Amino acid sequence: MQERLPSSTTTVLRTLVVAAFVVILNETLLVNALPQLMESLDIDERAAQWLTTGFMLTLAVVIPTTGWLLKRLGVRSAYRLAMVLFLLGTTAAALAPTFPLLLAGRVVQASGTAIMMPLLMTTLMELVPPHTRGRVMGNVTLTIAVAPALGPAVSGVVLQWLEWRWLFGLVLPIALVVTLVGLRALKAAEVSDPTGPRPRLDALSVLLTAVGFGFLVYGLAEAGGESGAGANPFVAPWIALLVGAAGLALFVWRQLALQRSGSPLLDLRVLRRGQYTVALLLGSVAFMSMMGLMILLPLYLQQVRGLSVLQAGLLLMPGGLIMGLLGPQVGRWFDKVGGRPLVVPGALVLLVSLCGMAAATLFAPWWPFLVGHVTASVGLALMMTPAFTGGLGALPPSLYSFGSALLGTVQQVAAAIGTAMAIAVLSWRQGNLLGDGATADSALDGGVRAALMVGIGLGVVVVVISTFVRSAPGREVAEPGAEPAGPTVSDEPELSTHSR
Repeated sequence: MQERLPSSTTTVLRTLVVAAFVVILNETLLVNALPQLMESLDIDERAAQWLTTGFMLTLAVVIPTTGWLLKRLGVRSAYRLAMVLFLLGTTAAALAPTFPLLLAGRVVQASGTAIMMPLLMTTLMELVPPHTRGRVMGNVTLTIAVAPALGPAVSGVVLQWLEWRWLFGLVLPIALVVTLVGLRALKAAEVSDPTGPRPRLDALSVLLTAVGFGFLVYGLAEAGGESGAGANPFVAPWIALLVGAAGLALFVWRQLALQRSGSPLLDLRVLRRGQYTVALLLGSVAFMSMMGLMILLPLYLQQVRGLSVLQAGLLLMPGGLIMGLLGPQVGRWFDKVGGRPLVVPGALVLLVSLCGMAAATLFAPWWPFLVGHVTASVGLALMMTPAFTGGLGALPPSLYSFGSALLGTVQQVAAAIGTAMAIAVLSWRQGNLLGDGATADSALDGGVRAALMVGIGLGVVVVVISTFVRSAPGREVAEPGAEPAGPTVSDEPELSTHSR
């Protein structure tokens, strides 16, 4: 967002970045508050984690509709809808007297966040030329990666003096100001509404995403034990996993059928581009690992190592700040050298940091977790900007909205699965150790260590996927045998009507 971009483009992007930072921050804002929420609402950790998992699952269900939504509403109307939903959800969560109402408020919050994320990515890809996308995407990294990373730190500072309701109460006036200023800025920038035929929303596709993603994540979340919130689930975990897999298979079948009429909820032709698919896989597995780590560390540091909520929050803050500072620089490096020289080292750094934190659970000092979190943040910064920029750059402009929607969907599903899987493994191992006579602290210690080992396995997968990144510096990726990523694509005329 520098001098080479037109002022109207700069205004639009800055508006969307600030708003997106505010809404995405809430994705992990409650992670550090789980111990207080468990006591205040009389729930265990497996129920409390649904305040984060449910948020991400809502993102996964709503984001697929944003490809249709952006083509139908345009930037200004989509921005207005996103912020109104976020404000309503934040208000409901701040006033919620019980756990179910708090969870409902989080769902409404997440619905607004789900619109904002693809809106930012799609607008960036449409307005910014290829030779500067790396630099601009590096700034956007502050939103996509740093906001969730800073959530636990911000909540740690707030919860040191105030109760958990203030996490929403303090966000509410900030979000209101951002909404009003953003609407005024977008009006002044004269952002145009979409022209041409308006696509219709396929209700069956929306239902299938809810069934597929919902049951898949629920099955994983409930697979980790038989006590507490997991006792007597309304459906057995293995049945939920089967229903989820069947729902996703039917969703894919439905999209392939709708592509012939030009009105899919998610246009899966984006997967024909190899570099986009690589970015999709890399981002999803990396987010599974990262979100599992984000929910494990506050629990471990507070309940096993005895850190206060403020200390745990401050320990996680440097990693988020470093990721934000590195984002623009990594973007400039991408414009010069491309993706592979950054993504492969980033994946290796992430794996080393996960191994280090797993080893740190075997001895007393707290500082290895600080070093490990900072190192993991560096690795993620080196991977995310090049992967997302190169992946979306491999698509024709007519598919940007669908590409960013699918990327956001899979990323959030992966994050929800990573969170649910981490808690499931923790609960399973913790239950076994308690059954063998271990103390509560020792059982939790062993459960966290087991979950971190799963994270290490995911880190190995990230390293393998990173070796397939081929994005070139400063331009779209040329896929072998694929049509150029120009303004239109010959076999998709019905999708090229969306203009700014």
